[in-house]
Amino acid sequence: MPKVKMPRKSTLVDMTAMCDVAFLLLTFFMLATKFKPDEPVTVVTPSSIAATLLPDSDVMLFTVDKDGRVFFSMDGQTKRKKLIQDLDQQYKLGLDQKEINNFITGASVGTDLKDLKSYLSMGAEERKAAGLEKGIPTDSANNELAVWIEYGNAAQAADIRKLKYCIKADNETPYPKIKEILETFKSKHIQKLNLVTNLEAIPEGTAAAEVESTKK
Repeated sequence: MPKVKMPRKSTLVDMTAMCDVAFLLLTFFMLATKFKPDEPVTVVTPSSIAATLLPDSDVMLFTVDKDGRVFFSMDGQTKRKKLIQDLDQQYKLGLDQKEINNFITGASVGTDLKDLKSYLSMGAEERKAAGLEKGIPTDSANNELAVWIEYGNAAQAADIRKLKYCIKADNETPYPKIKEILETFKSKHIQKLNLVTNLEAIPEGTAAAEVESTKK
């Protein structure tokens, strides 16, 4: 009997729809992605063997450079909006919508309250040229750091229990400045703080190395 030849079927797959979806997703991420604003100062943190990672959310961060200037930052645009609106109302700052938006979408803030309006109306380079990045006052005569902590806590609302207070200080920051910051937290009855450091290898022969070896 003659062999029956099966008709050949094309193996060509139409990828037009898949390409359309891929380009739509690429366009979406290009338009929707917001890059994290640059921090106003560069900080070289001390090293430690602690391996706890800094969380991505529910963080109130205080950056301290080697000159002792303190900068405040907090995640969450909704929370930042409430924070700046409360400050504006309480201290009669007279912020316009553009300045409020600059705070909501910005990074750290490091100036006194009386200059905050001018600070938020400028770009990063303009602030440096104007000398407005003086840091948040922490001395006993004008401790505005306590104000930022208080209003930051109020903006957290139901998430206050998840909030972590982190201090990112330069390795050369004068200790008296760190002491002022710690005393401010103490006055607000905040005892649990997190110090941001660089991770280094655990030295051999130490108790920490022995504990780590038992985990393996």
